[in-house]
Amino acid sequence: MRKALIVGGANGIGLSIATQLSNREDCERGYIVDKVLIAEQYLNQKFESIQFDLITEDYSIFDSFKDVDTLMITAGFGKPSLFKDIAEQHITSSFSVNAVAPIRIIHHFMDKLVGKEDFRCGVMVSIAGFMSSPFFAVYGATKAALKIFIESLNVELEKGGSTNRILNVSPGSIKGTSFNNGKTDLSVTEALANEIIEHLEAKDDLFIPQYEEIFKQVLARYKADFREEGRHSYEYKLNRMKSERLPLPHPNCISEIEIFYFYHIVLQLKSESFAERRAA
Repeated sequence: MRKALIVGGANGIGLSIATQLSNREDCERGYIVDKVLIAEQYLNQKFESIQFDLITEDYSIFDSFKDVDTLMITAGFGKPSLFKDIAEQHITSSFSVNAVAPIRIIHHFMDKLVGKEDFRCGVMVSIAGFMSSPFFAVYGATKAALKIFIESLNVELEKGGSTNRILNVSPGSIKGTSFNNGKTDLSVTEALANEIIEHLEAKDDLFIPQYEEIFKQVLARYKADFREEGRHSYEYKLNRMKSERLPLPHPNCISEIEIFYFYHIVLQLKSESFAERRAA
């Protein structure tokens, strides 16, 4: 992993991954492509910060990274809201950035993925792409599309004789970010960033942080009865948050980290509710 391209690496987990890679002696260069440039306090002599908006039609910029051996895509955004309250522009922008953009970027690196040389590739997806997501219908749909794309392409790579794989990283929450006016803390995200790097190096195809602790049971319940789990998710979010006075996300929220955080709260509440129902 000598030269890495991190799309969405100017902040959050993308910046943390880039920073951890730069600490390695074998890492020579980290290209950071994002809508904004890296803040001065996070600059690194190994970084090259490049400003690019994924809404742009022309993606030829990605043909210029001929020397990279690692690609990690962490860009994305979402807005928790009832579908009826979402503007149509938000729908198109969500699919453009969260689903179409990663697919287009990966298409520019297919020669490396199908080649004989090692090429590490990973995409930040979301646990929301694994189940119905009331209040997150558009966001969940974009992530579900990305999940199926990655799974399908990995089969094509395997059957085509390539040993390279695309890693689907699907977390439910990420601490140590600028969520809710907090401060980015790379020391908090360091462990997760290193875990992701380890899975990239191993050429794994799926990594769900906190799978055993939280998401194994949630996904099992969803598989057993997705309709009931969906209904319960909708009702329980509203009732429990009102009773506990937990903050609902701001209607103008567009941060993927905020999505992860809010969704994590919801899943924890659902797990508690499931235990309560079993005991009743």
